[in-house]
Amino acid sequence: MTTPHPNHDRGLEFDLSTLLSRRRSLGILFGAGTAAALAACTPSTGGGSATPSSTASATAAPTASTTAAASPSASATSTVTRAFAECGVEIPEETLGPYPGDGSNGPNVLEASGVVRRDIRSSFGTSTTKAEGVPLTVTLTLLDNSNGCAPLAGAAVYAWHCDQDGKYSLYDSGLENENYLRGVQEADSNGQLTFSTIFPGAYRGRWPHIHFEVFESMSNTSAAGQVLAVSQIALTEKACKEVYATSGYESSARNFPITTLTSDNVFGDDGGIYQLATMSGSVAGGYTAALNVTV
Repeated sequence: MTTPHPNHDRGLEFDLSTLLSRRRSLGILFGAGTAAALAACTPSTGGGSATPSSTASATAAPTASTTAAASPSASATSTVTRAFAECGVEIPEETLGPYPGDGSNGPNVLEASGVVRRDIRSSFGTSTTKAEGVPLTVTLTLLDNSNGCAPLAGAAVYAWHCDQDGKYSLYDSGLENENYLRGVQEADSNGQLTFSTIFPGAYRGRWPHIHFEVFESMSNTSAAGQVLAVSQIALTEKACKEVYATSGYESSARNFPITTLTSDNVFGDDGGIYQLATMSGSVAGGYTAALNVTV
């Protein structure tokens, strides 16, 4: 059985000292973000589900955001229009976790040549090891809340997550020289960016998730004080159950039932309603996950 990571994702307060040491000029977005969220309207059922029911989100017909995740160029205009309709609530600030690989806690993959890439399944640099698992395409649409939720073109996202065994590259035993499942992408003119990856595993104490940081620009991804948001994407219950029933995800199948979305120590405060991805797909054909990220 996969053992829990020491001090893993114990909450924003636990990471605050580390976060501040790297982002002294960030200005603590939490207070402003919370005030905006309280004053904002409730989002509809696209990139962020209007209800905490992961089952409802997973079984709904694919939305414009989901279509964009499968093929971002297919309906960029409709995707942005839907994103505008869902504007108003800033993405909740969350913990980095103990394995960010961004220089705030040990290694800094953001300074490595090759980290800017769409496909993050393989390590780069001295290793080309590929993480195995069910294919997952993740599309984020970045929106500027201070500018009427216009697309945040030119911003950058650093995304990272565990492998199918619930382990993190750069940190876990045997993976110190691997950097797979980590990468940076720049948002296009529609504020949209996409990662090709694998479905992350489930480890004890956490609901399946993907970490990400939003930066002002590509040139600022390794500079202190340029982080616009730190958050996480929650994956749907339906997709998790389907994936964890397959070979290679045996430890996830055991760990997944232990923690619910509402009992998770990161998503549990609001049931993950603003971070729950819109998902579609299958084990055979791979999955898509889409989320509108308002910052």
